[in-house]
Amino acid sequence: MLAFGLGANDVANSFGTSVGSKVLTLQLACILATICEIFGSVLLGGHVSATVRGGIIDLTRFNGTEDGPMRLMQGQVSSLCGACLWMLFATFLKIPVSATHSIVGATAGFGLVLFGFQGVQWMGILKIVISWFVSPLLSGLVSSCLFLIIKYVVLVKEQSLEPALNTLPFLYGVTVIINVFSVLYGGLHLLNLPEIPLWLTLVVSFSAGIVAAIIVFFFVRPIIRRKVQKRLELMAAGKEDPTHRCSKDSYYKRIRSRILNVFWKGQNESVETNKQKIETGPSGDGIIADVEIQTLPPTDVVGSALACTSPPDAVTVTFDARNNCSPTGQVYDRPEEAQVFAFAQILTATFGSFVHGGNDVSNAIGPVIGLWIVSTTGNVLMTAKPAVWILFYGGVGISVGLWIWGRKVMETIGTDLTVITPSSGMCIELGAAITVLIASKAGLPVSTTHCLVGSVVIVGFIRSKMSVNWRLFVNIILAWVVTLPVASGLSALIMYIFTKYA
Repeated sequence: MLAFGLGANDVANSFGTSVGSKVLTLQLACILATICEIFGSVLLGGHVSATVRGGIIDLTRFNGTEDGPMRLMQGQVSSLCGACLWMLFATFLKIPVSATHSIVGATAGFGLVLFGFQGVQWMGILKIVISWFVSPLLSGLVSSCLFLIIKYVVLVKEQSLEPALNTLPFLYGVTVIINVFSVLYGGLHLLNLPEIPLWLTLVVSFSAGIVAAIIVFFFVRPIIRRKVQKRLELMAAGKEDPTHRCSKDSYYKRIRSRILNVFWKGQNESVETNKQKIETGPSGDGIIADVEIQTLPPTDVVGSALACTSPPDAVTVTFDARNNCSPTGQVYDRPEEAQVFAFAQILTATFGSFVHGGNDVSNAIGPVIGLWIVSTTGNVLMTAKPAVWILFYGGVGISVGLWIWGRKVMETIGTDLTVITPSSGMCIELGAAITVLIASKAGLPVSTTHCLVGSVVIVGFIRSKMSVNWRLFVNIILAWVVTLPVASGLSALIMYIFTKYA
């Protein structure tokens, strides 16, 4: 069930940006996520699980006592239940919370019930807590650097098609290098294959990346160029609407949020305008009704004020949609840019999902591995590499959760938090995946949620301060803060019931 909740909540990190930028449909995103999550969990999932299992509580306290193994198994079940309940509740609220927070807090919770503060390895928790603050900043830094490179190499160019096409071999090559290296470096032992020396791993990884870059340069680029040119010709002939491949709905949601903010604050607000008009009136129950969007004739007047009375009967807000589809790529991509980077974003999304399966499956299977080891050996201190079937089991559970309930958080990550375009989405996914992969290889259970949200917000802020839904971001931060104590409390309650009645 924890894997189910993790799939419903956390997998939105991998493909929410691709769905939000309209590069992938929800169904196709779920199919790709299922494949990548399972492969990632099997090939990369054994590194972090050891930290989750033994780095939070002192396992030696369970050794040497008659009921030690049984209490440890009860504790693992408690941590699974506590983390699962919180993840499912957060998913119901459409809030992306950290599975790492949840399982770490739940593990510490049953340790507190059994042994008090002495039963928890606080230094291990402190290191993980530090990573929770560092990881979103680091991920956002990496993603923003990638976006700034793309911006000045491609997006600000008057003719951006060829510069965009020229970035594809590099992006594909780097992504393939990182993927191959992550699998070969310490991953093959899970499949009982001999370990490859580091120098050979580097040679194979770079060779695969170079081959991928060559294939993209000579075969993929011409195909994409022809598709983009054909689409531009259709636009020139007036057979296709050139205005918005971008997600207008998400922008209108943010405009509506700004309207709501004005009502709650009781203030007037000026909104830059000349093209679109949004009208909203009170609904029957006193809550502001959905917005209506109308097209206004062109005007040279900019800066129309938002008139607000209390209680309001109607509000008219006008804003400049053209400024948010500017040719500089500040918020929306031009058609040729969107078409080119859509191909790259599919690759980075699958890469991010692969890394997510390797990092976050450990959160779901860490307690399961503890149950498996204790039940098969009776030794609470026994360490063993996780069986492939357990990793596969975790990957399948994640995928089932995504298919059944994953859409809720995908909307938050992909559309509600900021406008995601193929160019920015690609940078967000690649930067977050690199950050998580490095941490996963180091055995540090960082939060994929923190990395993605950090990248989304920082890249969105760089593009346009007004494109970030700051109220939603604050709510997400508050959910992060309460995740550890809530999961810990739920796990502690279940463990207390075990100690009294089991």
